[in-house]
Amino acid sequence: MDEIRGDETRGDAKGGDAKGGATDGDGIRGAAAGTAAVPLSVLDLVTVGHGRTASQALRTGVEIAKLAESRGFHRYWVAEHHSMPGVASSSPAVILAHIAAHTERIRLGSGGVMLPNHAPLVIAEQFGTLEAMAPGRVDLGLGRAPGTDGATAAALRRSDRLNEGADDFPQQLMELIRFLDDDFPDGHPYARIHAVPGPVQANAPGGVQSAHRPPVWLLGSSGFSARLAGTLGLPFAFAHHFSAQNTIPALDLYRESFRPSAVLDAPYALIGVSALAADDEREARRQVLTGALSMVRLRTGRPGLIPSPEEAAAYDFSPMEREFVDGWLSNVIHGTSDEVRGGLDDLAKRTGADELMITANAHGGDARLRSYELIADAYGLPTAA
Repeated sequence: MDEIRGDETRGDAKGGDAKGGATDGDGIRGAAAGTAAVPLSVLDLVTVGHGRTASQALRTGVEIAKLAESRGFHRYWVAEHHSMPGVASSSPAVILAHIAAHTERIRLGSGGVMLPNHAPLVIAEQFGTLEAMAPGRVDLGLGRAPGTDGATAAALRRSDRLNEGADDFPQQLMELIRFLDDDFPDGHPYARIHAVPGPVQANAPGGVQSAHRPPVWLLGSSGFSARLAGTLGLPFAFAHHFSAQNTIPALDLYRESFRPSAVLDAPYALIGVSALAADDEREARRQVLTGALSMVRLRTGRPGLIPSPEEAAAYDFSPMEREFVDGWLSNVIHGTSDEVRGGLDDLAKRTGADELMITANAHGGDARLRSYELIADAYGLPTAA
């Protein structure tokens, strides 16, 4: 497989801003809206609560995306998960196609697609199709974790050699980028294979297809993808919402490793943040406890639907579970809109993140929608037309 070099991670990013990075339509660097110090975005896990259906969760996803677009959030991403009853985002490309039909401007993407679970050509085809549906506003975020447990990962990959898939991630990434750019060198076994929709259609007789393709992001919760993203000059997204202790070391590693590329000439890093605002502190605490109980059950091999606030409040946590919940909630910014704004501002300042991607985990769609509305109000983001 070809050696990976930073100059091979092409995209359409051109120009620069005060930070020296790409601007003007590439969609990587967003513009902060209202009084926010950095762009704000949305990560939606399409959660399914107790007594709710996947259809309701997907409708809520559309409502969140439309709200985010109308209020000036920069992008809306969904994340690949499998075999989790409470998370209905097993097929990001399918969900994003649905969201694209209900939005017009907001960037849409994966946060992320788990590359080792799929053939690179399939991903290139899926995201080429999304790019054709929503030209110029699709992101392709990639992770190397399975997004599930080992047994499910083995079923997805038709192999129990899971470490092999993670170790091959750089080579899989290079193959995917080659398919996206349609530029395998002459003599390569895949030189005559094309991801369609894609650039090959622009080069065919009579072709008028845009050469633009979705920018590739690397996602991670440790140093591996941070270093790789920096070496390749790609944008980087870090999962602060479940790996807070690694956030600053990973971002430092990304920045230290960064080499300018055709995509970016300066680092650009967003972090995923778990945050939920409510009309009062008590209600915010009541809502975030549902996500904490859901994580307790997931970590102890009992994944299920997101419990209701009443169920979470009545649950008898063991001392060990209580310790886990306290630790988990210490990394969830929650409270009134002013309290959440203060927490987000402090986090952006401490980490130097270029963008905050907010995920609001709660039982019901109303609480999540209200949270994004309150956060938008706190920062004076544009109101709906």
